[in-house]
Amino acid sequence: MSSKEKILKTINYAIEKSLPGNSVKETLSRMKLDGNIYLLAVGKAAWRMAKAAYEILQERIIKGIVITKYNHSAGKISHSIEIYEAGHPYPDENSLKATQKALNMVEKLREDDILLFLVSGGGSALFEYPLEGVTLEDIVRITKELMKRGANIYELNTVRKHLSAVKGGRFAKTVFPARIIALVLSDVLGDKPDFIASGTVYPDSTTSDEALEILKRYGIDINPPVKRAILIETPKFVDNSEHYIIASVKTACMAAKEMAEKLGYNTLLLSTQIQGEAREVAKVIAAILKDIRENDIPVKKPAVVIAGGETTVTVRGTGKGGRNQELALSLAIEIEDIDGITFASVGTDGTDGPTDAAGGIVDGNTTKTLKSAGLDPKGFLENNDSYHALKKVDALIITGPTGTNVNDLMIGFVE
Repeated sequence: MSSKEKILKTINYAIEKSLPGNSVKETLSRMKLDGNIYLLAVGKAAWRMAKAAYEILQERIIKGIVITKYNHSAGKISHSIEIYEAGHPYPDENSLKATQKALNMVEKLREDDILLFLVSGGGSALFEYPLEGVTLEDIVRITKELMKRGANIYELNTVRKHLSAVKGGRFAKTVFPARIIALVLSDVLGDKPDFIASGTVYPDSTTSDEALEILKRYGIDINPPVKRAILIETPKFVDNSEHYIIASVKTACMAAKEMAEKLGYNTLLLSTQIQGEAREVAKVIAAILKDIRENDIPVKKPAVVIAGGETTVTVRGTGKGGRNQELALSLAIEIEDIDGITFASVGTDGTDGPTDAAGGIVDGNTTKTLKSAGLDPKGFLENNDSYHALKKVDALIITGPTGTNVNDLMIGFVE
């Protein structure tokens, strides 16, 4: 088995172990849920989570709504559960229509009712309804500008919460007096519940002033109605919801470590909270991989280095790509001409940026092959065009929607 085959086997195993179905079933099997049960699932893994919940609860679910990304549904679950698909990474009209359906479902719930709320990454775009004075176009423009300028998930979701009628704990207030049981598939480093899907049913730790400061720092202009909306503070106390983190990037990293050890490698789990500019993170990981290869430091080869997290990309060019592809291309430049190192970075949901790829897989020959075709790897990187660079050397990882979403997984093999 080649290094590339081993790394893909490890990634597939990690994703499989991070699928939410079993975690949802195990969690619900331990719970005693009295009263009428209503279901709302939002995010890229919403369909799988809802399907698993229905397999446990069956007809006890009086009504349910699933809101997921386009092409992430696998068909009808039951006659009582409606399925909607909407935009990601930016909300669209279908996001608003589906969210309105959810609001209609919960607005008449009573104290003895339960809302089973299944949350996964992508919920910030898929579950959205603007505050008065804010338009869908405002939210999309501001989100795009923040992402383009390299804002991290905490900054992005701080602003999103203060533009939305359902984020930052506001949805919990709408559901009151009904009780909320939230099962959460975390795609946020540190598993902070008020940032996962922008904390729809959790008290908000951020403030209006912080949101305005972030917009000012990134040079994003807002009109007076949007500013007035942001100044309406989010709830700081929510007493009708319970939260359970059922899986996270740690789940994927530990599974990758397990598989690498089964394959006979020494392992180093570097971190489950990697952040920073993708090309800068690539330099650090490349340095560790080179040190293992040359000096058996900090672990002896054959070795596998594993990390989880979520990098960012400051877009300056006009190319196509995502943070995992940019990380992979950047690292390929760092390890050019070095034998025995293979590296991959993937989004566990199967999506990396606005592309059909989950990420990229590279080695010491990747940039050499590009150069032999008369192409400049650094030129592709500077144009943020990692997708086309990796595609030209068959270095894209394409999985399609995986059914989970627990941040990004970075794996380096050193033979």
